[in-house]
Amino acid sequence: MSEITAITPQVKDKTRCNVFIDGRFCCGLTLEATVKNRLKVGQEISEAKLSEIQLESEKSVALDKALAHISATQKTEKQIREFLSKKGYLSAVADHVVEKMREYNFLNDGEYAESYVESAAKRKGSRLIRLELKSKGISDAEIDGALESLDEETEISTARGILDKYMRGKSFDRETLQKAYRYLMGKGFDYDVAKAALASLSVEEEE
Repeated sequence: MSEITAITPQVKDKTRCNVFIDGRFCCGLTLEATVKNRLKVGQEISEAKLSEIQLESEKSVALDKALAHISATQKTEKQIREFLSKKGYLSAVADHVVEKMREYNFLNDGEYAESYVESAAKRKGSRLIRLELKSKGISDAEIDGALESLDEETEISTARGILDKYMRGKSFDRETLQKAYRYLMGKGFDYDVAKAALASLSVEEEE
């Protein structure tokens, strides 16, 4: 058991308050739920009980907020969980929201990954795309599936387009080409792709 050490009103939403347990922020609750459950400073309570109170009183509100959050752009499950956590919702509420959003097909990490690859592949390599998707909480299996559509020939073509822009106005000396190679690697292209793009550039320059 832990102790409620503070209950403070939220600045941006006067209908909600922040609950602190043992001196640290625990969660946000509606004032109605706080009063209904007779929560007060000095009271002994478990985080599991607070989670139960929040789930019962705010699961619909949390779902509405999450749906509004994805109305502009598609989000991953991890991003929704992070959004709800910042709003003061506990894991039980996040679990409920994610389950409902999956059920209504508002959350689909596999589709998100495919859409992301389609867009990002026009300006960066698969290595960087993989890292970015990983940071968004996409599983390795879903990333692999999304990257299947990106073949080496397409990557070389993209790398070559980036390389052409980079080399404008520059001389084709060894030092510049080495910098160009590092530039392509920084854009997420692997060794073979960067090498092939540079090779095609060198052949054209010789011609």
